Amino acid sequence: MSTDLTANLSTDTANSSTAPAADPSADTANPGTDLTAGLSRDTANLGTGLGTTSGIDSLLTDLATGIVPLGMPVDFETASDHWLAPAVEALVLITRGEESLEPLARAAQRDEQRTALFLCLALAVAGQGDRIHASWLGTAFGELSLERPVTHGQRALWLAAARGAYGPAGKIFVLRKLDAMTASPVSEPDRWLRALIPDEPSAAVSPALADFEELAGLPELADPVHAAARLTHLLDRCTEITSARESRGDGTVVTEKTSSVSGPTSGSAARPDGDTVGEAPGPTGGASRDLGDLAFVTAAQTDRSSEATVVWSQDEPLTVLRRLAGADAPERPMRSLTEHLLGDLRPGSHPSLAAIALHVAAPIVRTAGESLAEATRAEAPESVTIPILGYRVMLRPEGPDPESLGAAEERITTEGAPARGRPWAAYALLALAPVILVVALVLPVLPLALLALLPAAGGAYRLWRRRQRERAHAEYVVTRLSELRELAQGAVWALHEYAHESEGRIKTATSDLAELIRLLRRGPRAG
Repeated sequence: MSTDLTANLSTDTANSSTAPAADPSADTANPGTDLTAGLSRDTANLGTGLGTTSGIDSLLTDLATGIVPLGMPVDFETASDHWLAPAVEALVLITRGEESLEPLARAAQRDEQRTALFLCLALAVAGQGDRIHASWLGTAFGELSLERPVTHGQRALWLAAARGAYGPAGKIFVLRKLDAMTASPVSEPDRWLRALIPDEPSAAVSPALADFEELAGLPELADPVHAAARLTHLLDRCTEITSARESRGDGTVVTEKTSSVSGPTSGSAARPDGDTVGEAPGPTGGASRDLGDLAFVTAAQTDRSSEATVVWSQDEPLTVLRRLAGADAPERPMRSLTEHLLGDLRPGSHPSLAAIALHVAAPIVRTAGESLAEATRAEAPESVTIPILGYRVMLRPEGPDPESLGAAEERITTEGAPARGRPWAAYALLALAPVILVVALVLPVLPLALLALLPAAGGAYRLWRRRQRERAHAEYVVTRLSELRELAQGAVWALHEYAHESEGRIKTATSDLAELIRLLRRGPRAG
């Protein structure tokens, strides 16, 4: 291969603060290959060479807790010609700031890409990512493709660089790699919006239409309001991502607790701020801890200036290192580049990963934002028809449509004052009273004359009840007609207020879009 892992290394290891001397994206190898595949068998069955991984486990555990190794692990002193042995030797020398050209050359000759991947990840875990040479990242990373899944090694380097393990140059390297794979702006914008803002503003209702659910539910009136609310939500989410701070003013990186730990573990000491620091192993017993515990280490790793750098809440780099070392570590299914980016955009992801993913998806997000802003400019319809008191009435800017309003009033009148026949029963009772009276006088039976009062009273009562019902129905119709006209006129005024409100909504959407574009153009900070 054309990449030389030993290039400029003497300068880099002599001065740990030297910046990378080459473009990380200049060299790539074996695109799309998962470098950890099959390594458990390859590394474990080396006979007299690397028969056990306890030495490399202990070495990486020490590096992750800020302990500078004093020498090669015992398991590697008589190592075979496998690439891992000289790579580990070079790693030990690099972390101690000593010359490592000779073991680097031997490791690169045997497997250049795996050597580069191992050194990049191991130095990142050790908090000494600035010691790598810039060309190593290009060699270790390989090529991305939208047609192939992202390998575990690529994702581990991606995570480490995003977390600042390699400094500004590492973030720039990842950004360049991902920029080359940027999806088209028309690539399912709704899918990217659902990742960015999964909690939709479902209760977005125009204040002008708050008292008229029928109007607020019309798509031609609700869509612009919903689009404006989504655009504001999108801007808030992008502002949250781009304004996230990992560093304080003094340049110290703020550490984070890993979610895997709920409290101090056995053998840990609590810091005054509530975080836990793993107990540093003794000079002879420091190799006893297994690398599987690295995911639960909550102590800040330290660089050569003893300043806090990174706490690894992501276990991907550690898992890849275990597999490179030959351990039978569990392996997650590989995911596509788009799936990784969508996952990084979701709320709760690491701020640096979200910032990088937003930068890559910026064309899609901008297109989606422009579509939302355009949707807010939709003109209100000239007329709308809504149910008022259960009757459909057409509303126009100048007022309710007379024809539809008249038809509604006619239906209210008809339904409120139903047709009734003549009160024949009341008339019969009234006619029966004089008949009884005449009979009582002819017979003559005076008590019978008193009975004539009963049908007369019954008939009069029935006529009174009928009159009361007619009066109540008439009052109901008048009330309903008045309510219908009042609601119809109120809905017209609400439409006028909605039209006035839409002007301010369009201005706000235009301002939100301009701010969104500004945030997307600014992109993530490399430092």
